[in-house]
Amino acid sequence: MATREVQIESGWKNVLLPAFEKPYMNQLRQFLQEERNRKQVIYPRASEFFAAFNETPFDNVKVVIIGQDPYHGPGQAHGLCFSVLPGTPLPPSLKNIYKELESDLGIPPAQTGYLMPWARQGVLLLNATLSVRAGQAGSHQNKGWEEFTDAVIDQINQKKEHVAFLLWGSYAQKKGKNIDRSKHYVIQAPHPSPLSAHRGFFGSKPFSKINHYLREKGLQEIDWSLA
Repeated sequence: MATREVQIESGWKNVLLPAFEKPYMNQLRQFLQEERNRKQVIYPRASEFFAAFNETPFDNVKVVIIGQDPYHGPGQAHGLCFSVLPGTPLPPSLKNIYKELESDLGIPPAQTGYLMPWARQGVLLLNATLSVRAGQAGSHQNKGWEEFTDAVIDQINQKKEHVAFLLWGSYAQKKGKNIDRSKHYVIQAPHPSPLSAHRGFFGSKPFSKINHYLREKGLQEIDWSLA
């Protein structure tokens, strides 16, 4: 996947240039072309694969939330982890995120699952895999995306300071294992899925903790409300 094919914010393009030139990105490009040749429906649209980067420029990143796969149902995925398009019913994990947000900061649950206001304040909503076949969770795993998003995390880790990372669940925690805790802030908790949220996600107060950290570092807090 050559950089000339990719519409991605210039700051990200600069730091990710070596990643785009790796063999795994060429293998990924070939795989995605094969999917198109087979007339597979892929979520999100190709123009939204890099939406998280375009909405949260590299220089603006203050918080990183790591997800796993895009949603694989119609009208859901649009390139930001945990976020769904306006008018789409809230997925269970996002409902639990909103419950914790209300418990933590007193912000009532939003009617929309569209998290774009977070992204535009510097919250990088990063899935580990940036595409999926319709109706088939995990179908684009181990095709190259994970190596690319590892490179994304590595660049943030190396080139920025005072970034807060939210690692929800064992998958995200493994992906963030090399983050330098001496210059970044890492919050680990169980995944907000209904299967695990009661094991410590509820009550973890991630939103107030992040804002406290940003305040300490002289950075603008995140307005987590979506009204």
